[in-house]
Amino acid sequence: MTTARLAGTTALTKAPDALALFHQASAVLRRAVPFDAAVWQSTDPGTGLATAPMRAENLGEDGCATYWNAELLSEKVNLFRDLARAAVPVAALRDGTADAPEHSAVYRHFLQPRGLDDELRAVLRTDGQWWGQISLFRSKGRPHFSRQELAAVAGLTTLLARRLRSYAEPTPEPVVDAGPGPGLLLFDSFGALLSVNDEAREFLAGMPAGPSAPSRFGVPVPAWIHSTAATASHREQARVRAKDRSGRWLVFHASCLRDADGAPRQTAVVIEPAKASEVAALITAAYGLTDRELEITQLIARGLSTGQLAARLYLSQHTVRDHVKSIFAKTGVTSRGELVAKLYAEHYQPLNPDSRIRVWD
Repeated sequence: MTTARLAGTTALTKAPDALALFHQASAVLRRAVPFDAAVWQSTDPGTGLATAPMRAENLGEDGCATYWNAELLSEKVNLFRDLARAAVPVAALRDGTADAPEHSAVYRHFLQPRGLDDELRAVLRTDGQWWGQISLFRSKGRPHFSRQELAAVAGLTTLLARRLRSYAEPTPEPVVDAGPGPGLLLFDSFGALLSVNDEAREFLAGMPAGPSAPSRFGVPVPAWIHSTAATASHREQARVRAKDRSGRWLVFHASCLRDADGAPRQTAVVIEPAKASEVAALITAAYGLTDRELEITQLIARGLSTGQLAARLYLSQHTVRDHVKSIFAKTGVTSRGELVAKLYAEHYQPLNPDSRIRVWD
């Protein structure tokens, strides 16, 4: 089964934001690939880490930390980062383990305790960049995901990735940076929130609604922040970017804190508004530029002329002009000044803050 044979895919190209896209894609896929629960999430294409927005279906708040701790620290089966590089970025648990799901940490710690028996995973990528991911779940007693169903999901991955990429494009209305200073969240080695400052509370209050875990401080912590902190406790550092409801990009930087013997004890997550230079690669990627076009765009932003670009990159001026023409066509501009203003201004398209992304049916 291919994308062309799935009813309703045309509507996906018109979804106004990521949450609407996830809602519509769920309806399209549920008819062709029935499932009992699901998680739809955006990812930061620079790091592959889950970020906002996120939509969960028929899943409670209690399992977010369990799922991501298993995925990031002990999972060996169908890892999202492996699927992102696979020829076909879709896999099912039962199919991938020769019907031995107990080899999966996610199965043992998350699926099995919740009566779930199979998981279909898909990475949403386009032009080599990873913009989102899907997890579809089936309950015990239901048929396992088939190869035909895997193909149906695979047929949608590029379309969905391109739509997610398009939401990173800037809009002409500026967003005022009213952030008072860095926010700080401190987690223990088990992922429990130990401390939070007032600035972090303010940043979190401005994030789109989504799957989160309660804390004793009365601050719900989004699931993707838990996963970022868990990644840092394993890899030393992790960094992810996400939009708040006003359209402002924030940077969440997690670092592992160790004791005098070098053992990991706590994880600190610092939150601050992203600088234009930090978001530039992400925004540029939204237009599908090649590596060479990205390099030229960055040099144009620094004021290099056609002749200087040619000398710097060891290209002919004719080749440089062809690249610039392609860049203009992809970004919808007609001049270098317009290009720089469009790509590097610190204003972005706000997501719809009113969409519900944890649903039950």
